[in-house]
Formats: sequence, structure tokens, C-alpha cells
Amino acid sequence: MQGWVVIALLVLFYGGSLIMSLRISKKSENADEYMTAGGKIGFGISAASMTATWIWASSMYASATSGYTYGISGPLHYGLWGALMILFIYPFGKRIRKVAPKAHTIAEVMYARHGRSSQLMLAVSNVLGSVISLTTNLIAGGALIAMLSPFSFGQGVIAIAGGVLLYTVWSGFRASVLTDVAQVVAMLGAAAILIPVIFFSAGGPAMFTEGAANLTPEQSNFFSSEAFLNQGAPYIAAVLAYAIGNQTIAQRLFAVREDLIKPTFITATVGYGATVIGIGMLGVMALYLGIEPLGGDLNNLVPQMAATYLPPTLIALFFVMIIGSLSSTADSDLTALSAIMMADVYGQNVAGRGKANPKRMVFIGRITMVIAMAAALYFATGKMNILDMLVFVGALWGTLVFPVIASFYWNRVSNVAFTVGTLSAMAAFLPVRFELIPANPVTNFLIDVLSIVGVGVVIGLMAFGFFGLKPALWAGGIASVIVTPFALGAVHDYAVLSGSLVAYAVSTIVTTLISLRNKKPFDFALLAERTGEFDAITPEKAAEAAKSAR
Repeated sequence: MQGWVVIALLVLFYGGSLIMSLRISKKSENADEYMTAGGKIGFGISAASMTATWIWASSMYASATSGYTYGISGPLHYGLWGALMILFIYPFGKRIRKVAPKAHTIAEVMYARHGRSSQLMLAVSNVLGSVISLTTNLIAGGALIAMLSPFSFGQGVIAIAGGVLLYTVWSGFRASVLTDVAQVVAMLGAAAILIPVIFFSAGGPAMFTEGAANLTPEQSNFFSSEAFLNQGAPYIAAVLAYAIGNQTIAQRLFAVREDLIKPTFITATVGYGATVIGIGMLGVMALYLGIEPLGGDLNNLVPQMAATYLPPTLIALFFVMIIGSLSSTADSDLTALSAIMMADVYGQNVAGRGKANPKRMVFIGRITMVIAMAAALYFATGKMNILDMLVFVGALWGTLVFPVIASFYWNRVSNVAFTVGTLSAMAAFLPVRFELIPANPVTNFLIDVLSIVGVGVVIGLMAFGFFGLKPALWAGGIASVIVTPFALGAVHDYAVLSGSLVAYAVSTIVTTLISLRNKKPFDFALLAERTGEFDAITPEKAAEAAKSAR
């Protein structure tokens, strides 16, 4: 596209988003509204926001990368498991909202449940995750603009960063969810038009017969074990971790009306799966067509296919789709980071509950957005591989999944159990993931055994959310037995998968063993007392909360 067309599209998109944001801004800002919109969002907006947040440009690019790398089963492993993980959020979400209906962050609830150490772990991991997410979306936007216009990658990154920050900083979370509605309509509508057009422009069904020679036997296999072990299985573990540990998801959980949690997440499941799998097929088409990514960068595949096979008018539509997808997630990352700094850092640790100034909280949230975007701009110049970054941060969150979930259901999980379990899992994950442990029969066997336990933990947690403890124990145990003949002696060769599974296993084992020794059960009714609205706190409520905390 010509430079003036790109500029016009960016001005229209971000200018329209800014106007929407300014229309809902208030002279007297409300900190709770800025963080979670007061927990009163209805079904339509919440479902659109959840869908738009999960469908980000990085997920589209990563799905296409998976298709290009692993063949037709790649996007299915990426999109299907990602969609199902959205579905798995809602049963846990209902429990979290029940015990802490007015909270703003998961870390805030962990502070009320355990103390500062657990809060710090969740807050730090979310800061890291959101900055990485921001970075990957800026990379996606920069690559898109550089591919489709005369502007450079750096100019594209700056344009995207400035546009997202411009409309989000004024109204915070409210701006994010309101603009998500327009963004998700643009994304889904564009995907429904563009994917078929590219398919038929590239040769239609004939490309699968004429280009079959470009695929390896594994890439041609719909049930490819290589695709499952390198992509599907690690992503199952990683996205479950995203679902539980990611503040952008938690923020929407605390914002939607409690009675609408289930339909919201079911709707987002369908929307995400259809869109991301469809976009991932562009990578499969590129593989069959024998297309080499420009500059050897797999992040260029999606815009490269669009530039090659779409007419100018539809390229503009494609541009809007990608800009909408990356913006919807980037603004979610900014609001997540601002909520962490507002509620967890200032609200609970600096000022102290009952003494926080709501106006100052909003100011801190805005400053956080500016600093976070500056950091993401700096890191975006590295042009890191999006798929690797997503799996890595998801695996890091995997160390927290069992301790967090158990803390909402089991009254014997202590602060020591949470902290030691998470740190132990992290200490086990890093050397396995980066293959720092010398390979020998003993260490390989230990990694395989822990990975088998990790499989049981992942399947057990999924079953627990829907069916309760006993079915979860049976499901986890049976899953471990089934995979043992295949995993023992083999799974240690897949560092991404084994690292994630070891993290689940170690955190579960250590947290459980320490919790069993705890003789002081926790009263979950305290969570609602220790968390809540910052704008509505009275001196009497603050004194009561401080007394219960002691």
C-alpha cells in the first residue's frame, strides 16, 4: 500500500478509538472503574472483549508459523487447544468471583489469601508476561507496516505504540473493553472474507496436490506426533497457565457480571478457535506453495501471503484486521499492568488498604502505561520469535497454576507451601527447558517420570474445574498411566514439553506435601473482606479489614 493510505488507516482506526475513549472519560476519575469497570459489564461487551483479547496479532502469526512448520495439524493444535483453554477458565473463574467478588487482580487476592510473597510472584510474572505480550504485538505491527508500505519496521512499531497508548491511557480498562467491540467485529468480518479470497487466489484445492512434494512426511501427516509433541502438548500446558495466571484474563473475569461468566467464555471459545485456526491455514498454504518467508523471518508469513494474493482494497481490510487484533491485546496488557501497579503495589503495599487515594491511583495507572510501552518499544527492536516467546512465558506461569488454583479451594494451602512450591518448580523448569542438565540415564529417567506426573496434573486440573476432586484424581491418574509407555525414555528429548510438565509436577508435589502439614485451615470468607473497592472504602471498613488481616 502507499504511505498515505497506511497513514489514513492508522489515523481513522486510532482516531476513532480515541474518540470512543474520550466519550467515556470522567472529570472525577474512579479507580475501580479504571481497573475493572466496576464489575458490571454485560454479556455482549464482555464476550467481545474476551474474544478480542485472546485473538491477538501474535496468536495469528504464531498459528501461521505453526502451520508452516508442522503442516496442516499445526494450526489445529494451536487454535483448538487455545480455544478449549478459554472454556476451562470459567469454572475456576466462578469460584474466584464467589470468594472475592470485588477484587481487581489475582495477585490482590493472593495477598489476602497468603501475603506478600505470593502476591509478588504473581505480580512479577504478570509484569513480565504483559511486557512480552506488548513486545510481540509491536513486533507484529512493525512487520506488517514494513511489509505493506514504504515505512520501516521501526516507524511501524512507533506508530502502533503511540496509537494504542493514546486511546487507552485516558479511560483505562473501560476504553479497552469498549474499543474491543469494534475491533472484534472488524477482525471476525475480515477473516471471513480474506481467508477464502487468499485460498482461491493461491490456486484453490489444486495447491494441495501440486505442492505436496514441498512437505515432509511428518508435515503431511494429519496426526503428526512431531506436531503434537513440539506444538500441541506444550501449548496445552502453556495456555492453561495463561488462563490462570494472566492478568488480562483475570481483569475481564472481575469485570463481567458474575452471572454472565459462563456464556461469556463459551462465546469467546468459539470465536477464538474459528479465527485463529483459519489464519493459521495461511501458513499451511505457504508451505504447500513453497514460499520462503522474507528475510527468513516466520513473522513475515501472514503479511507476505496477504501482499501476494490480495487486491489493494482487501489488503487495506487485512491491515485493519491485524491492527485491530494487536491493538485489542496491547491495550489489555496496558490496563493489566496499570491495575497491578494501582492495586497491588500502591493500593496494598505503599499506601495500605483504606489509605489509598483513588485519584493518585489513576495517575499511577497512567504513568505505568507510558513506562510499559516505552519498555516494549525497546525490546521490540530485537525482533524475537513470537511462538518461542509465547510458549516460554506460558511455561513460567505453569509454575503458579496448581498453587493458585489450590489456594481457592483447599483451606490448608499456606503461604510457605505456595512460595516454596512455586520457587521449586521454577528451579526445576529452567534447567530442563534450556537443557542445562547433563544428559545421562538417571537425569533422563527423572525428567520423564516428573513429566508423566505433570501430564496427570494438567488433565486432573482440567477435570477438576468441571467435575470436582474425585473425577479429577481418576482422570489424572488414568492419563499418567496411559502416557507412561510412550513418555518413559522419550519425553526428555522434547525440552519445551518436558520443561512445562516438570514445572506442573514439582509445584504440585511440593505445594501438596507442605500443605498437608498445615494445621491452621483458612477461612475463605476473609477474602471478600480483605479485597474490594478502593473508591468505596470508609475509615470503618478499613479498620475492620486491618483487624481481620491480623
